[in-house]
Amino acid sequence: MTGRATSAVRRALGPLVFALDAASVEAAPEEIQVYLDDITAPGHAGLDVHNNFAVDSSRLPDYPGARPDDDVYRLTPEFYYGLTPALELAVYVLSALDRAHAAHVDAEKLRLKFIAPHDESQGAFWGVNLELGRSDRAAAEQPWNYELKGIWGDRIGRWLVAFNVNEDASLPSHGEPATLEVDGKLAYEVTRETQLGIEAYSELGQLRSPGGLSGQSEVLYAVLDGTFAGMDLNAGIGRGLTTKSDGWVFKAVLGFHF
Repeated sequence: MTGRATSAVRRALGPLVFALDAASVEAAPEEIQVYLDDITAPGHAGLDVHNNFAVDSSRLPDYPGARPDDDVYRLTPEFYYGLTPALELAVYVLSALDRAHAAHVDAEKLRLKFIAPHDESQGAFWGVNLELGRSDRAAAEQPWNYELKGIWGDRIGRWLVAFNVNEDASLPSHGEPATLEVDGKLAYEVTRETQLGIEAYSELGQLRSPGGLSGQSEVLYAVLDGTFAGMDLNAGIGRGLTTKSDGWVFKAVLGFHF
């Protein structure tokens, strides 16, 4: 975005960030979500609002100049639009509230998601998601970054299982290797509008030589998915399983359709 546009976004998001600040909280990733086969119909739009924070975090800054995990609440609006029955375009605005209660706009990202045609009620699905963004140094060591996400899942009766395999890297790489993460979800349909399940987010280190789970961040969540008064909700409480993970993480993704 231009400087003028970024300033406008900062002014618009500032009151919302402050309104959601109820206590001193700690940072978690800006987006904690397992991608499924949901996609917006052509010509329609929507807004997802990603909220998360962590408590009892032991994570140190990943690089000099990074904002520490223990002083940030993250709010990430995601605006999306259906291009075709299989393609969706979106833009993210990453914002944060620091320990001094100052609001920041850390990054802007573009996303393009493809979901192959399939039976949406039963059976397997697959897709690909590509994100490209520019970040401040407080949010990323290099200004330009991308994420390539593979999406796979299956619905069997009331059960849903899904996996995402994510490759993350900077542009240009500056000699820094791409990293790998695997996310998973298992959910059971309690009612037509409500599902209960678990989600796991596992960092595996460098793409060229993935390491063991014990040496990376791994967080396991209990989650609730549902539709309430026309609003989608994905809410969860997560627990870090390694010393590289946040302690307890709370997340909520609110979805609105236009």
